[in-house]
Amino acid sequence: MGRLSVHQLKEWKKEQRRFAMVTAYDYSAARLVEQAGIPIILVGDSVGSVMLGYDSTVPVTMDEIVHHTKPVVRATEKTIVVADLPFGSYQVSEAEAMANAMRLLKEGGATAVKLEGGAHVAPLVRKMVDVGIPVMGHLGLTPQSVNQLGGHKVQGRTPRAAARLMMDAQALEEAGAFAVVLETIPAPVARCVTERLSIPTIGIGAGKYCDGQVQVWHDLLGIYDDRRPFKHAKRYATLGATIREALKEFAGEVEESEFPTREHSFDVEPKVLKEASLA
Repeated sequence: MGRLSVHQLKEWKKEQRRFAMVTAYDYSAARLVEQAGIPIILVGDSVGSVMLGYDSTVPVTMDEIVHHTKPVVRATEKTIVVADLPFGSYQVSEAEAMANAMRLLKEGGATAVKLEGGAHVAPLVRKMVDVGIPVMGHLGLTPQSVNQLGGHKVQGRTPRAAARLMMDAQALEEAGAFAVVLETIPAPVARCVTERLSIPTIGIGAGKYCDGQVQVWHDLLGIYDDRRPFKHAKRYATLGATIREALKEFAGEVEESEFPTREHSFDVEPKVLKEASLA
């Protein structure tokens, strides 16, 4: 059957079918996402914050995104795998941007790429789409521009900002983007954008009216229980605490000589030890 086509998402929008997207950055996580029936995985530049220990997504490199995309692709058969173009990989020149996008598909194996920006990147989106690179857009709070935006602030709250966001979304659609992420914008604004576009919107902190919703793996599963997630994140589990307790139990059993037991060990006939001069 192969992977889900990005074109199917537009049909889902017509059918008013909602869908989920989750980030994943390794083989084990990607397998679980696909087994859960989630149709899209985002290998986001959020890998920098949740996997690599960076303070933001800005330091993430092309090599790092490619490295994390490969196992996600190997782990999945049906899921659309979208890989982020990191900061600096598409802003310098069109030629460099095209080469990096192609690298994510050819070397990383991604189904599509995602990039941030509106009307000013629309010509680049068109160029990518024209040569066969599926592109997902990203508007609102764009993490790669967090320094320019002055932090993680809600976007699109003024009439001018809301109108600009709509214009940017329409520019991306006209350029051939197959979907657009709307991050940290008022729900009524996201609803208007969603209703006017023929391509799906995927919200994160953009309310319930988007066609899809995306969450970060570590926030959704509560991997970092000492890390305060953003308002738009919902914890569906507290696996960080569960994992830590399991590790503590393991260490305690080792220290008390309770593990391994005979059940977890292998035996050999006494004569083998004798013949090997070990008995």
